[in-house]
Amino acid sequence: MAALAYTLGKREINHYFSVRSAKALALGAVLLLAACHAAFRRYRGDDTCEYLLSTGRFLGEKVWQPHSCMMHKYKNSEAKSCLLDKHIAFIGDSRIRQLFYSFVKLINPQVKEEGNKHGNILSEDTSASIKVDFLWYPEVNGSMKQRIKSWTEGSIAKPHVIVAGAATWSIKIHNGSNEALTQYKINITSIAPLLEKLAESSDVYWVLQDPVYEDMLSDSRKMITNEKIDAYNEAAISILNSSSRNSKAKVKVFSVSKLIAQETIMQSSDGLHLPESSRETSAMILMNVYCNKILKPIDGSCCQPQPPLTLIQKLAFCFFALSIIGYLILTFIYRNNHRKNKPCTDMESGEEKKPVTNTSPVSTLETLLHSFFKLGLIMAYFYLCDRANLFMKENKFYTHSSFFIPIIYILVLGVFYTENAKETKMLNREQTDEWKGWMQLVILIYHISGASTFLPVYMHVRVLVAAYLFQTGYGHFSYFWIKGDFGLYRVCQVLFRLNFLVVVLCIVMDRPYQFYYFVPLVTVWFMIIYATLAVWPQIVQKKANGNSFWHFGLLLKLISLLACIYFLANYQGVFEKIFSLWPLSTCFELNGNVYEWWFRWKLDRYVVFHGMMFAFIYLALQKRQVLLEGKGDPLFSNKISNVLLFISVVCFLTYSIWASSCKNKTECNELHPSVSVVQILAFILIRNIPGYARSVYSSFFAWFGRISLELFICQYHIWLAADTKGILVLIPGNPMLNIIVSTFIFVCVAHEISQITNDLAQMVVPKDNATLLRRLLCISGFFSGLLFLAAIQDQSRH
Repeated sequence: MAALAYTLGKREINHYFSVRSAKALALGAVLLLAACHAAFRRYRGDDTCEYLLSTGRFLGEKVWQPHSCMMHKYKNSEAKSCLLDKHIAFIGDSRIRQLFYSFVKLINPQVKEEGNKHGNILSEDTSASIKVDFLWYPEVNGSMKQRIKSWTEGSIAKPHVIVAGAATWSIKIHNGSNEALTQYKINITSIAPLLEKLAESSDVYWVLQDPVYEDMLSDSRKMITNEKIDAYNEAAISILNSSSRNSKAKVKVFSVSKLIAQETIMQSSDGLHLPESSRETSAMILMNVYCNKILKPIDGSCCQPQPPLTLIQKLAFCFFALSIIGYLILTFIYRNNHRKNKPCTDMESGEEKKPVTNTSPVSTLETLLHSFFKLGLIMAYFYLCDRANLFMKENKFYTHSSFFIPIIYILVLGVFYTENAKETKMLNREQTDEWKGWMQLVILIYHISGASTFLPVYMHVRVLVAAYLFQTGYGHFSYFWIKGDFGLYRVCQVLFRLNFLVVVLCIVMDRPYQFYYFVPLVTVWFMIIYATLAVWPQIVQKKANGNSFWHFGLLLKLISLLACIYFLANYQGVFEKIFSLWPLSTCFELNGNVYEWWFRWKLDRYVVFHGMMFAFIYLALQKRQVLLEGKGDPLFSNKISNVLLFISVVCFLTYSIWASSCKNKTECNELHPSVSVVQILAFILIRNIPGYARSVYSSFFAWFGRISLELFICQYHIWLAADTKGILVLIPGNPMLNIIVSTFIFVCVAHEISQITNDLAQMVVPKDNATLLRRLLCISGFFSGLLFLAAIQDQSRH
């Protein structure tokens, strides 16, 4: 009865919610969300600096998240690069002095807070010619006005950045009197025009007063109440910029420190001054406001303008626009012809006459235009998500619950959609799709939760990436060994399916090929497998069955491959010289060198070889009928199966214990290439030795497995944001709903791209060798032109 309800429940879901209806719903959601965000930007403005300076929230205890944009964490080398030959002045009271020290520590962490607390403090970094001064002016009065006036009149060189603020001393000295507030308003009114004049050529920030923790204040400060502070802040906001008409000459009000203080002031040592972590956050915000537009960090979207379109991007958008127009025209013509060919009624007989219609299949041109029509719309969504400033972006923040709860959820769904497998062979197609699917879902959760900061999770996910490469070795070796098909058609089909989406994204999103590191990795390993097996003598299963000597020949090839891998892994210079040669360098360089490519390749250097060896041993055992692969049968005899199953479980758990006890990522990465195969083989045996486990699979995981490559690539721009550094925010203010909606759209897009790639692969890569060679010449010309345009772009950038 339960089984019947379970089956009927799944049918009910599938009946009312098909893939096609899901995609239509996703399209509607994208259009609605784009319209809402565009309207919001138009109404509120699209200056993310305003949000950075005024709004935000804490993620956890110390991570500050500005509204709608991402904040970069600057290293001292980056800070020096940004502030080279700059002069920054902090002018105000003890709170501004604290902010000054936190800012200086971003440039030089060794600086100590010492010197006259109630006097000027001058700091200079001679290596980068950076001057950062603190000027002691605890009250907004004539003295402060005179100092600011000296900058406007040119008698003293004006700073590039000015950070000012004061009020608590006025409250304290005058015992919180209303007359002091009135005088404060008069004084700030006289200073405001001078600040606005400075703001025409310098960045000027007025820091609002942070709240105090009244219960902790000393008796001499009891008159400094939050009510008084709010009154002084309101006076400053109402007066500053009141006379300014030029939006570029505005004094920027730094009000976000108030929000930070509200959360942290209880950790204050005296109730007045903020704890160090809060001051560091405010200093980092200042650094982001000034430096993001200069250094343009990927994970610092606040205060960054939309990047200009490159020549290649403009040409790509023109191509997709023409494809969309062409498809719409073709569809319009087709519908008109369809109307003309509608059945008409014979006036004499009263019966319908059916005209002769063209029943030929859809033309190649129409299919091609339809594919590029859909791809053009999808690429527009990619661009809007991760290059335009339409949708919002936020920083990642890891918690154990944000990673493990979704893992449990997808595990339950995977079990719910368990079905009988069509075949019970070891690592059959349904099982490998299932394996890819659950691994991909775990990797996606790992990326969006920011779990890379938790080393045990990182090490386990490294095994999942290795398992993908293991399947690459296993799958391609099995195909070439059994089929013996080393033809050009097979190679081009595989290369097209692997690289089509990445090539399009490199063009549209203006990213290097190596940026999508996994695709170059599997592409190179496929070519290595092909070269190893295709080079003379070609040894395949049919030939080896006739003479067992060929098995030793194949083993010799594999040992030679292992020796080459070992050599390249231990001689980084040789590896880098090979991949630094043109045109390989254009594909494998990232940030001007191939180190990232070498690191990625080295990290899983042996696992593809392990996959090939496993395939060879498995197929040899299968040929000799050593394995029992019938439905419900254990893989070996009961005794051997139980022993192997016990050993596999022990090995699996032992690896997990070792990975969970890792303390140093570098040391664990060194061991990973040699030991990752232990957990992979243990999983394969646990999954396949019991006959009942081999007889079922999860159709839920298998569905995702069939689009795993598209999911891995698409996440870079339409699920994550800022090239995987952050999270895309379609629905602000509700993280759970945002994840649900963005995930739904993301999965629909990945599935559609998978279908487009399959359709185009059939057209672009024909089976006829002569036609295929002509296509390859055209593709070579296309890439030559692309390299030429890329070289022109690089020259113009430099």
